[in-house]
Order: sequence, then C-alpha cells, then structure tokens
Amino acid sequence: MSADLQPLFEPRGVVVAGASTHPGKFGFATLHNILTCGYEGQVFATNRSATPDNPVEILGIDCLPSVRDVPQGQADLVYVCVPAPAVPDVLRDASAVGIRAAFIASAGFGEGGDEAGAAIGAELAAIAAELDLAIAGPNGQGLVSTPASLCAQFVAPWPKRGGISIVSQSGNLASGAMNHADAGGVGVARAVSAGNSLCLDVDDYLAWFGADEATQSIIAYVEGVADARRFYDVLAQTARAKPVVVVKGGSSSEGAKAAASHTGSLATDDRIFDGLLRQAGAWRARDIGAAFGAAAALGVHGHMRGPNVAVLTNAGGWGVLTADALEPSLVDLMVLPDDLHAQLDAIMPPRWSASNPVDVAGGETRETIPAALRVLAEHDQVDAVLLLGLGIQSNTASLFRAGRFANDPDIERICAFHERQDRLYAQSVVDVSAETGTPILAATELAIADPANPGPATLRANGHPCYASPSDAVDALSALYARGRFLGALR
Repeated sequence: MSADLQPLFEPRGVVVAGASTHPGKFGFATLHNILTCGYEGQVFATNRSATPDNPVEILGIDCLPSVRDVPQGQADLVYVCVPAPAVPDVLRDASAVGIRAAFIASAGFGEGGDEAGAAIGAELAAIAAELDLAIAGPNGQGLVSTPASLCAQFVAPWPKRGGISIVSQSGNLASGAMNHADAGGVGVARAVSAGNSLCLDVDDYLAWFGADEATQSIIAYVEGVADARRFYDVLAQTARAKPVVVVKGGSSSEGAKAAASHTGSLATDDRIFDGLLRQAGAWRARDIGAAFGAAAALGVHGHMRGPNVAVLTNAGGWGVLTADALEPSLVDLMVLPDDLHAQLDAIMPPRWSASNPVDVAGGETRETIPAALRVLAEHDQVDAVLLLGLGIQSNTASLFRAGRFANDPDIERICAFHERQDRLYAQSVVDVSAETGTPILAATELAIADPANPGPATLRANGHPCYASPSDAVDALSALYARGRFLGALR
C-alpha cells in the first residue's frame, strides 16, 4: 500500500518548528520562503524562547512555544528544524494536534555512523508507524509543491509551475533539477529532497507522483535503495503511468563511498541497477541536466512511434554535428523517402541539401522553415523532427541594436523582421507538433547564450524546452523513442 502524501504536498496549514530570528538559520529561511512564495494556507511557527511574557515575532508571525499549541486541525504539515534529540517530541506533539505529515531538515540521525543518532532515527521510524505520520527526511532541504504555492525549503529556487516532479536523495541536485526546469520553461509540479529516507523512500514518492494529476513526468536522483525488490515493483508500476527518468549516483567505487558518507546510502551494483531500470521502463540519464532534457521532452511529447528522425537546419555544420550525435544513439537519421524528397524540393531553395539533414543552406524565404516543419511532421515515416539554428536571425538583430547605428529606421525595420521570423519559427514548432502529434525539438546554443532571444524565449513561453546543443536534443529524442518502445511492449 502506497503512503498518503497528500498532507505533505497539499497541506491545509504549515508549522515551522524551530523558527529562528537569524536570517542565516534554516528556521528563518524556510518560514520566509513559505510566506513569500504565495502559500495561502495558515502558517504557524514555534520558537523555544517564546512565552506569554516574552513574545517572539518572526516575519510577522507570532511564534508559539510548542507545536502542541497549534490549534487543533489547522495544519497538516510540520517542517522541523530543531536538533535531532528534540525531534521525536515535536512529532508526537504534531500528531496530537492533527498534523499528518512532517519534513525533517535536521541532521544527526546516523548518516555519519553515529550510533546515538542512528538510535533516534530508529525511533522516528517507530513513531511514523505508530502515529501514521508521513515523515520526509531527515537531513533534507525541503519540498516544493507549485499547485499549492508551497515552497517549504530553506534554499532556492522557487520554480514556475509545470509538469515535472522530482525526488532526490541529494538536496542540491533537487535544486539543480528545479533550476534546469525553470530555466527551460517547462516548470515543476512537485519536488522533494528525500534526505536519509528513514521513513519515506524514493519509491514512496514515485508511487504518489505516478497517481498525481499535476505530474506529467518524473526525475529521480538515487544513490542507493534499501529494498531493491520494492523499488523495482513501484518503479515498474509508475513507469506504466508516467515517464520516469533516473540519475544514479555512486556508480563508481569512489562515488559509492561518497554516497555512503552523504546520506548513509549503500549503492547497489551499477550493472544490476542499470538492468533494473531498463526492465522497469525507466530512462537512465547521465546527469541532472540530461535528466531534465529527457523529462521535459517526455512531459511535452510523450513518446516517439519509431526511431526515424528528420533534421532541419539552416547551416550545414549543425547538421553534421547532429548526424555524428545520432550515429551511436537509439534513434536514426532517416533516409528521405522519394515522396517526401519531392515535397521538400517543391518548397526549398534551389541549393538545399537534397538529403537528411535537410539543410536550407541559408536560402530560406519567410515561410520556408514553417512549411518544411509541417511537411516533415505530417509524413507517416517521420517519427520526430529536430530543428537547428533557431534564433540566429535575432542574434544578428541584437548586434545591430547594440551598435552605433541602432536608431537608423532601416536597421530597426530589419531587426523587427528578424525577431518576428524567429518567433514564427518557434511558434511553428509548438503548433505543428501539437497538430500532427509528431515530436519536434529545437536546439541552439542561444538557449543559454541569449535566453531572451525571441526563438528560445517563445518556446519557453509555450512550455517547450530548447536544447543548448544537438547532442542534448538527441539524448532527449532517444528517451522519447525508448518510451515509445516500452509502451509498445506493454500493448
């Protein structure tokens, strides 16, 4: 039976236990983030110095002496920042006033081999079972739930709302995944730093995300699992419902040692783990950036029907690099069928490449790129399209605008034209992929070199990722194809 994490991600009210007046402390930063990121439920805070004779106010909140002083039934979640020995009493007090979930930021529960801390950790597990509390952590950064406007963590970021949900055994990598998702325009639904996972493990979050309507795709960073059989069973069940992308830390001998000291995780054999992921239907990414790229494509497009990729580019070098990246990947640089070649020949400039990659060689007219995208995406043998070079016209315009002749009316006119064209190309990616059901990805270094460029910016505004290199986009296409192959095997 999966854990009920509704009180964790959709609480009626939140208590910060151990709130601090010092802006450098976890208990201050967490309270600040909850209050300033739009959470609309009731917010309470406790501070051990607060008494009727010595009131303590933090960020406009009148602190209570104890969690037991929280009004009955007014909160579902307690965020715990008190020292480890005091945590069990806080949890019992929380349960007594109707709180059903806890996130424990505190460390000192045996992750460094300390026996006393390990004993307290065992007590937490017993309390969770006894009181039916959903306990996240300990030794974690916090959680984010954008549908609830809840930023219950002591760090940044506060990402835009989107469809990616994240569970990570590293707090910093949870933040990293959120940063990628936010910068990529795709956004986040839920995110949680699992910490030591003494009570709730990665598989508990996977199971809940799999049934969560706000979640479109899932990223999991894993260093080790306590129960490999249960992890596999839950992962396999979740992957049938939602795409899951996994990053495995501790795959090397030195990485495994680091994982043991980091969260106390015992890393599993990497080859066995890799096979487990493939059999369960999860996609393994090499790092958090690649995981975001895969999860973003999976969240927007779902899957590919087959391995055939058509590449559309306005410069030959990008096409060459993409062909190189496709060679060792799961997907193929398809040979253009005769009928598709004829359709393209009718709309392309005379010097186009006449092959795949489909290179317009800088000779496109105003409508060439949108028309070619549609011809490619509508063909029944094309399973995905990759557009390269988006934003190059606006990049030229940006230099014009920065120059000494920027006020020249002719320069202003051509700049506006260039920028309109890149918006048109990006909007065509969004519209044609939606209308045809064929995944269309775009890649340009301007996604990071100039995020305000109208090409990448238009994609982000529509919730579509824009990849910084052809190889990043090919990795995402491989994930889409692997997902399609997995779903096909289930039918």
